Amino acid sequence: MSLYYRPLIQSDPCKPRGALPVAGGDLWFTHAEQMARGSASEVVAAADIPNDILQNLTAPRARFCGVDMQRPSVMGILNATPDSFSDGGQHYTFQDALSGAQAMIAAGADIIDIGGESTRPGADFVDAMEEARRTSPVMTALHKTNPETPLSIDTRKASVARAALTAGAVLFNDVTALTYDPDSLTIAAELNASVCIMHAFGDPKTMQDKPQYDNVLLDVYDYLSSRIQACEAAGIPRARIMIDVGIGFGKTQTHNLELLRGIALFHGLGCPILLGVSRKRFIGTIGNAPEASDRMAGSIAVGLNAINQGVQMLRVHDIAETKQAIALNTALTKQG
Repeated sequence: MSLYYRPLIQSDPCKPRGALPVAGGDLWFTHAEQMARGSASEVVAAADIPNDILQNLTAPRARFCGVDMQRPSVMGILNATPDSFSDGGQHYTFQDALSGAQAMIAAGADIIDIGGESTRPGADFVDAMEEARRTSPVMTALHKTNPETPLSIDTRKASVARAALTAGAVLFNDVTALTYDPDSLTIAAELNASVCIMHAFGDPKTMQDKPQYDNVLLDVYDYLSSRIQACEAAGIPRARIMIDVGIGFGKTQTHNLELLRGIALFHGLGCPILLGVSRKRFIGTIGNAPEASDRMAGSIAVGLNAINQGVQMLRVHDIAETKQAIALNTALTKQG
């Protein structure tokens, strides 16, 4: 029977002797929730966690794409699309995309994630040539004007990723965890790219058609674990892998909340965690904000909750506001 361990994370500066760090940071734990399929959870001491899992839970995360993973960081969302759910059309032209990215950098984004195909529920397919046309020129220009800012390509297609990585991107961010295109793993390894692998249930057209799980936390954990193994087998070291639980991608509101409440479990995979919840539908439903543009406050609330569980990076639309919230949260929880 497989056992899973979610550290019960605390941030109080008055911590007991023997408390262990979460991913090498200021957050700490002394106990964990031990979970197993078909059994009730129980609380166990950190000393009872198997050594390999304990090492993953506690080891400091190396810099990722040049970004310090020992402090909360922010990925800016730049959709060079006409139909993304929140900002579709705002950055569709080359100049709008370039200006938008530079504004995000000025606001403090640690990395810019550029996509040319919407992955919102029900989104239409975009062919690879059109997707690359939307993204690669922006990559080239940004890499030239802002060489110190790491760039990410948000795509599920290997040829689009190759074009972007050649143009200056350093991260291949794939909502299908490098499963959609059979060449994706090879290209990422060949070009020494870092990767972000996300869990999704189904494709954008069908993913919200009554998704079901045996146990959403453990099912997503096992899936990401298997994809990490696939990356490593292809020659992508774990130090170049980031994970994303895929909030809203083939999940109901209940699934989303279960993943968010239990996201500390995923430190057991030994990779930095990216969380993308910005302006998503469940935030509008719970927070009474039908329009995506009115969901900033709720997005920040969810993001800070995740940071207080040790999540290293937030993928957001509202850079300056999120950075301000993180700065205050850090000042209130920082040790010493």
